[in-house]
Amino acid sequence: MARKRQQSSINLNTRDDSASSGDESRESSNPKRVRWNSMHGGADSDNESERSEVDTNKISLAVFCSHGRVGAAYFHPTSCVLYLLEDTQESHHYDFTVLLLEQTSPDVVLTSSKSDENFIDTIRDHLDTTNAIFQIRPYKEFNPTRGKDRLLYLNRLADLPVDENIALQTTSGSVGGVSHNAYDFMSRRREETGDPTMKHWNASIRLSNFSCAENSPLCMSSAGALIDHLVREQALSDLNDEGIRGLVIREIEVLTLNEIMHINMDALLSLQVFENESHASVHSSKFKEGLSLYGTLNYTKTTLGRSLLYSWLMRPSCSISVIKLRHEAVACFSRPENLTPTGVMHGHLKGVKNVPRMLAVMRSGKIKLADWQGLAKLSFHIVMLCDTITELHGGDAIDVLQRILTAADIQILKEIGVRVNEVIDWEESTLAERVCVRPGIDEELDNKKHVYHGIDSILSNVAHQISRNVPRNLAMSLNVVYFPQLGYLICIPISQGWEEGLAPVPDNWTLQFSSDHVYFKSSEMHDMDNHIGDLHSAIVDREIEIIQELLEEVLVHDQMIGDVCDICAELDCLLSFAEASRNYNYKQPEMVEDNVIEIVGGRHPLQEQVVDVFVPNDIKIAGGAGIGSPLRNEDGKILNSVMLCTGANACGKSVFLKQVALIQIMAQIGCFVPADYARLGLVDKIFTRVSTRESVSKVQSAFMIDLNQVSLSLRNCTKRSLILLDEFGKGTLSTDGAGIFCGVLKHLLNRGAECPKVLVATHFHDVFNEQLLNPHNTPITFCHMQVIFCVTDESISEGDESTASFPLLNGIKASTGENITYLYKVTEGLSLDSHAGKCALLCGVPTRVVQRARHVSDLLSRHELNQLLDEEMGEKERDELRAAEEICRRFLAWQLDEEDGKSTKDKLADILGKELE
Repeated sequence: MARKRQQSSINLNTRDDSASSGDESRESSNPKRVRWNSMHGGADSDNESERSEVDTNKISLAVFCSHGRVGAAYFHPTSCVLYLLEDTQESHHYDFTVLLLEQTSPDVVLTSSKSDENFIDTIRDHLDTTNAIFQIRPYKEFNPTRGKDRLLYLNRLADLPVDENIALQTTSGSVGGVSHNAYDFMSRRREETGDPTMKHWNASIRLSNFSCAENSPLCMSSAGALIDHLVREQALSDLNDEGIRGLVIREIEVLTLNEIMHINMDALLSLQVFENESHASVHSSKFKEGLSLYGTLNYTKTTLGRSLLYSWLMRPSCSISVIKLRHEAVACFSRPENLTPTGVMHGHLKGVKNVPRMLAVMRSGKIKLADWQGLAKLSFHIVMLCDTITELHGGDAIDVLQRILTAADIQILKEIGVRVNEVIDWEESTLAERVCVRPGIDEELDNKKHVYHGIDSILSNVAHQISRNVPRNLAMSLNVVYFPQLGYLICIPISQGWEEGLAPVPDNWTLQFSSDHVYFKSSEMHDMDNHIGDLHSAIVDREIEIIQELLEEVLVHDQMIGDVCDICAELDCLLSFAEASRNYNYKQPEMVEDNVIEIVGGRHPLQEQVVDVFVPNDIKIAGGAGIGSPLRNEDGKILNSVMLCTGANACGKSVFLKQVALIQIMAQIGCFVPADYARLGLVDKIFTRVSTRESVSKVQSAFMIDLNQVSLSLRNCTKRSLILLDEFGKGTLSTDGAGIFCGVLKHLLNRGAECPKVLVATHFHDVFNEQLLNPHNTPITFCHMQVIFCVTDESISEGDESTASFPLLNGIKASTGENITYLYKVTEGLSLDSHAGKCALLCGVPTRVVQRARHVSDLLSRHELNQLLDEEMGEKERDELRAAEEICRRFLAWQLDEEDGKSTKDKLADILGKELE
């Protein structure tokens, strides 16, 4: 059974005062009810007397845990909000589940019959002190496809608001007063019953605004089970049941907890926090970790350490006290004088195996030899680890080390190790493939083993005595053998006489069985069974009793062993951070309460591993500095919440954006960061629009996927959130994309003091004007990535890139024969040229194609696109066009009020260049 962990003081801000008062009113003396609802007994349970009065204001939680991952859905009846918790990693103590139960305080908890057993026990133990109802529902109710379908039928997703200002126009005639226009038909159908196909389409599109259904099967399963439960409760309380469509769900939100950073799966994959690579063999479904942040930091030695590191990266901490304790530990382990002790400590951690699994096997009584060996090694390595801790310089001030020394009872661990080694005979156990006991532990067992090892001589003497009293033909091949469970038998090979039934045997012999030999029981064999007994079985039974006694002695201290190993897993992660920090020159960040990100000399932890030289960059932004809420630093310089980066294609803008988010994640898991200096406040959520993961299984285009990612960030971000927008707005008409891009930035800036921290990269240069994003008065920090252009003689060609009045520090103009060089350095100011042609040349696009593209781009910028039409005309057509142009010019120059003695007809003839007849 999973151990109960210390309750957290974190609060989830989803329950209002009315809900709190409702909780007090619901307190009663009724015991908690636990029911198992089978597929055939569900209808009967609904008719129980205890459910005759249905309370529709109950807070309901559905949660599903499988293979170390947990997903949940939670409904708050007062606010009519459905909260979704995407699939996330769970520890073997189920701390995250306990935290979820503490912060939601549900009245009804649902879980699947296929949830992990320890997970179910954890929920049951937690609910023992409450009046909540705990239901274990049939596993068929927890189906991700079924759950997704349930969500798609909710009114909140399926129904779109109707814009009354938009009317569908009739474009065709009608017969008998009834229009046969398809738009009119769809309009009438929508007004009467609604279009189910359109509703399903709308719901499938909007679902990804709230949760990533493909990557959260447990969440979808829980949502489906929760909706089915709400429908059943509604049917009991309302005779006019409308099913799912009758549920009043006002909003759907992502459930987040206050002490951890929320990062959805899209952000984790976009930032390469995790990166799975398929096995080289097409016949294998296994994966390995590729180039990722997890792979970079993973120097762990234990199974528990790897699992804990994965959990930390999935859910970075938002507690400054916890983060600072981890940073202090990593700083201590990184000291030069502590390199040797930390190496020894990390070596001893290799002996800490998968202790939770080992303890679970011990409690079940199915412990094997390898588990006993692991327990003996565990006790030795923990004792040696504690001795090494005392050798660390400054280790007295490190919290994790002191907790290990406090939790580990050295004397008991030594006794466990000595006791196990004294009792178990390792060599004999290996040969016998079972757990054997050493000699000298039990006198009775030693006597039986002595007899058992000398049984061959006893069997030979008995066989010699029996052969004297049997016919000679039997005596020649007679033998006495011993089989465990069967006892002692007379063995005679089968001969031709046996097959013909002519071989006589003594009357007191009883046939037992036959194979290549025939086995009999005689009076002598029964005497041996009674006096000597079944030795092997007796030995095994006695050894099992002794091992069970040893097991009970060890299980008395299982709580202490488990606690020590949990702390060792944390120590393993911190030692891994220290080793990674030494290898990659990471520095300790300064964590502050201020809502600020200030990085000097920041680097991308993954990109710097694959390039020869990485150019570091600086950044300084602060949350809550939107329109009307200016912020200044200590020097009086204005701080902004939005930084917008421009520059050439492939100049490193995306890497710059992602490195800021990765540095923030690394700092909040307790690791040092790739920067010369970092002063960081807490970030509660990270949202990204960086990469678009398309799939034929999705009913969305690439642009719609981008819109869903941005919609998710706008709906859930706070002033402490970090949003990355990399070239948002592409994939549609450039004017529409630029408009949506500006609208998103304006919306975020208009939040004022609630504006999140936003990093943006874009190629929409036309939006930087007084009507849209005015660089002079918009609270945005504008920057660009520097490049230089070198001509063939290696001289640098400099010039004005644009004639804009605001700073353009990139100010270098390219000519046809110049080569672009990326400096990867972030500098203040705007760059109004993406240099796509230069990038195309670097990628191998033919020069003639690039030159043509530049020509067309130049015509577009000068609004002279009509010149492209001239290129398709022949010489004769050109002459005719030039002549027509001359006629137009002469006609426009004609002064109508001028009197020169010529008639109008003569003047027109002159203009046309013709003579009058």
